[in-house]
Amino acid sequence: MITGAEIMVRCLESEQVGLVFGYPGAAICPFYDSLSQSKIRHILVRQEQNAAHAASGYARACGKPGVCVATSGPGATNLITGIATAYMDSIPLIAITGQVNQWLLGRDVFQEADITGACESFTKHSYLVKDVSDLPRVFKEAFHIASTGRPGPVLIDIPTDVQTAEIGSFDYPQKAEIAGYRPRTQGHAVQVRRAAEAVRKSKRPLIVCGGGVVSAAAREELISFAQENQIPVVSTMMGLGVMPMDSPLYFGMIGMHGHENANRAIHAADCILLCGARVGDRAVNDPEKITEKSMIIHIDVDPAEIGKNMDVDIPIVGDVRLVLKSLAQQMGAAPETGEWVRRLARDKAEFVPHGTPQNGTGFVEPRSFFRALSAMMRENAILISDVGQNQIWAASSFNVKLGRFLTSGGLGTMGYSLPAAVGAKLAKPDRQVVCICGDGAFQMSMCELATLCESGAEVKIVLMQNSRLGMVWELQNRYYGGRCPATELEGNPDFVALAGAYGIRSALADSNGSAERLAREMLESRGPFLLVCRVDPGAPTL
Repeated sequence: MITGAEIMVRCLESEQVGLVFGYPGAAICPFYDSLSQSKIRHILVRQEQNAAHAASGYARACGKPGVCVATSGPGATNLITGIATAYMDSIPLIAITGQVNQWLLGRDVFQEADITGACESFTKHSYLVKDVSDLPRVFKEAFHIASTGRPGPVLIDIPTDVQTAEIGSFDYPQKAEIAGYRPRTQGHAVQVRRAAEAVRKSKRPLIVCGGGVVSAAAREELISFAQENQIPVVSTMMGLGVMPMDSPLYFGMIGMHGHENANRAIHAADCILLCGARVGDRAVNDPEKITEKSMIIHIDVDPAEIGKNMDVDIPIVGDVRLVLKSLAQQMGAAPETGEWVRRLARDKAEFVPHGTPQNGTGFVEPRSFFRALSAMMRENAILISDVGQNQIWAASSFNVKLGRFLTSGGLGTMGYSLPAAVGAKLAKPDRQVVCICGDGAFQMSMCELATLCESGAEVKIVLMQNSRLGMVWELQNRYYGGRCPATELEGNPDFVALAGAYGIRSALADSNGSAERLAREMLESRGPFLLVCRVDPGAPTL
C-alpha cells in the first residue's frame, strides 16, 4: 500500500524535481513526512510568499517548473502574491497546498481557506484533489499545463485525508491527456508568409522582443533572424538580455523608463514585429500613434495577448521560436535597411545616459554605478532587480551580455528580488547572481537572509538606500503638488549591522569610487555579501 503523501513525492521524483521551496504546517505534514524520506531537497523559507518567489527565480534560471509548498489557510493565502507574480510574468510554477480534511470543507474550521477559488484569476489551472487515486494524473497534468503553451502557475490543493489515504500501487502516467488543451505552437502558414512579405517590403522594420522570447527559449532564433536580415531590435523590460546589448542591432529598452532612442525607433518604424511582448502600458502608452503609421505583426503563443493592447495587422499564434524559424525560411531576400540602421545608430549616439559619478558628495549615483557594476560582472551573470527606482536604474543602465535580467515586470511585486535570487542561485550555482533592491523592498523580505545563510546560496545583494519609497515619492512630487505623505522610511535599521547579525559580510558605500571598489570586493568574495549604497534621496529615475 502507498499513501497519498508518498504518491505526491513519487510524482515529484517522476518529474525529476530535485528542489522544492516551502513552509510546513499541520495540513501538509503528511507530505513533509514523506518528503523527508526522499532525496528531494527542501528549502525552508521564512514566509510562504517567498517560497513562490524563490520557486519562480529557480524556474526562470533553469527553465524547469519551480515547486513551492505551503499549508492550508494563511500559509496558502500567503502564496497568492507569489503565484500572481508568476502568472503575470508567465513563469512555470507548481504550488502545492495542504487543505483541511474533506469532511470539514466549507465549515470555516481552523485554517480553512478556499485557495483554489482565491487563486482562480492567477493560475493557468487549479485542482482540489478529492480522491487519492487521482493524484498521479493531477500531477502529470499540472506539470504539463505549467510548462506548455504560455507557461504559468498551477495550484494543487490536497486535503489532509487524501494525503493519508492509501491505495494499492503507484503508476505515473507517461503523458498528460487533457481534453480541450491543445496549445498551438506552429504559426499559421499563410500568416507567416504574409509577415515575411511585409518585413521584406518594409523600409524601417523593427523587432520588439519581450519576455515571451525567453519563455520560448527563442534567443538564438531571434538573434539569427535579426542579424541575417539586418533588422534593428528593441526590447521591453522583460525582454532585456535577449539581444546582446553591445550588438550594433540593439537599440535599447522601450517604455516610460526606457531609452529615448528606443522610443523614437518604435515611433519611426514602418513595420513592427512584436515577439512575445504584450505591449503593456509601461512599455507603450500611446499604441494608437504607432499603429496608425506602422504595420504590426504580433507573434505570441497565447492568442488572448494578440490585439489586447495594440491593434494588429498580422496575428500569428504560436511558439516564438518555431514561428521565427518558419519566418526565416520564408524571408528570401533581406530588406534594405542600411540607412534605417545608420539612422538609429546616430540616434543612439546622441542619447546621453543619465547619471554621472558624484565622488565626494556622500552619495552613490545609481546609473553610473550600474554601468560600472555590469563591466565587473561575468558575461553570463544573472542580475535580479526588485521593484522601484532600483529596478529602473538597473534596467536602463546595466549592460546585460550573455546573462539574464530577472524582475517582476508584470505585477511589480516589491520584495521579489531576494527570494528569487536564492532560487536562481540554487538553480545555477556556477553563475554569478546579484540581487538589487531598495530599502523599502528589502525590508519586505529581509527575513530571507536566514534562508540565504541556511541554503548556502552565494547571492550578492546590492541595497540602494535612499531612506524612502523613491518611486512613489517621485510620483507624488510630479502629480500631487510635491506633497509626499508616507514615503519616508524613518526608523530604518543599520543594514550593515543587520547583515552582520546573520553572519553575512557587508559594507557601506557613500561614493561611486567606494561603491565600485566594494562591489569588486563583493564579487571576488566567497559567500553572501550585502553592499549598502547610500543614494541621494532626490535622485530621479527620469
